[in-house]
Amino acid sequence: MKSTLILALSFLIGNTFGQIRQEVKKESLKIFHGDKLITEYRTDHDFPYLYPLIGPSGNHLTRHFPMDKSHGNEQPDHPHHRSFWFTHGQVNGHDFWHSPDHDSRIVHESFSDQHEGSFTANLKWVHKEEVLLEEKRTYSFHIEQDQTMSIDVTSIFTAKTDVTFGDTKEGSFALRVTPTLRHEGKVAQGHLANSEGQKDGDVWGQRAKWISCYGPDSEKESVVISMMDHPDNLRHPTYWHARTYGLLAANPFGIKDFTKKGNGDLELKKGVSLTQRYRVLIQSGDFHRESVQKNYAEFAKRQ
Repeated sequence: MKSTLILALSFLIGNTFGQIRQEVKKESLKIFHGDKLITEYRTDHDFPYLYPLIGPSGNHLTRHFPMDKSHGNEQPDHPHHRSFWFTHGQVNGHDFWHSPDHDSRIVHESFSDQHEGSFTANLKWVHKEEVLLEEKRTYSFHIEQDQTMSIDVTSIFTAKTDVTFGDTKEGSFALRVTPTLRHEGKVAQGHLANSEGQKDGDVWGQRAKWISCYGPDSEKESVVISMMDHPDNLRHPTYWHARTYGLLAANPFGIKDFTKKGNGDLELKKGVSLTQRYRVLIQSGDFHRESVQKNYAEFAKRQ
């Protein structure tokens, strides 16, 4: 009976939302544009993540490893880099980024606020049996003329005890791109650029409003992936843990790691909330700084 209800709910949701539609199960959710899969929200690891991530061209934009190990051109490094995710390496001293002992987990509780092209995941950050944070994470998808896709992500973190986000480069809002989009490594043909004019390896640890990775996607079609930091976010413009091997991560906490001075710790007293907003912009074609900046300006006005 339970499986019948889930299938019925999946059918109803999948046929209600028009061009962008959802198919939901208890602990996973797929987003489609028409009949084409865009992504799947998954909860089969120590933290939720989105995989695959497929652009307007229909091609994969993030690497398959470690979810699918059959792709020979991918380096089997950093198994905690799972496509598109959001976590942090030090919360009250506990590592939610690597989670080496699996004691630190971001637990999916439920879905809510499901509308056309958007959904909210209700999450708990748990170390062993202690709940440190509750999080409401909302994903909103928008597609324009089959050439541009944006994913806006808003996370509201509420401390369930006194919580410190520690100063470490290991975090936080992150993508691991497909190997052809890397700047260095096997089959790499990609480049990096940020809002401040820095390029490739020079973008690491720098503060910027946005960062772009561009080059050929998994099927050698030109694509631009940009990650954007909202002006209302903590310590905007954020620091970027952006590596030439394909990692893009906005991290407002890693000040000492990035600058060799200062302290990026953030303390949240019990009951206090922190809201962070980000956008991932995917554009078919070549990189044009003016186009990314125009989209960023629109995103920056959103409340």
